[in-house]
Amino acid sequence: MFFGEFEYKIDQKGRVPLPPRFRRELKDGVVLMPGVEKCVWAYPLAEWKKLAASLTTGSFTPSKLRRLNRAIFATAFYLSIDGQGRIALPIPLREYAEIVDEVVIAGANTYLEIWNIVLWEEEKAASQEQAWQIIESLERH
Repeated sequence: MFFGEFEYKIDQKGRVPLPPRFRRELKDGVVLMPGVEKCVWAYPLAEWKKLAASLTTGSFTPSKLRRLNRAIFATAFYLSIDGQGRIALPIPLREYAEIVDEVVIAGANTYLEIWNIVLWEEEKAASQEQAWQIIESLERH
């Protein structure tokens, strides 16, 4: 389980450290893809395989499944962690998420999110406000 938030600087080669406490879970590599919001999703290889398997058993029409597979798999990158616990963020993903020099790596249960630090602060505020609203609506039922 991934949780917490961690701020890091990106070096000149586009590398970012991964939080030390998560490196063991990511030792087999990490799969990066554009997130729904303007961030990068980072999956441990085992979780990525579960996601891939779930897309073959869903109740999608064949044309929707092809589109979904293209959107997800064509934009994904598999990366190994270097000896210093870093990954090199691919340029297309940095551009998509507007990542330049500082990032926040946020835990999201089974995966990580990598955010531009300014966009993260905006998203975090909105998410926290909505989370309380969702929790309150659950308590009423």
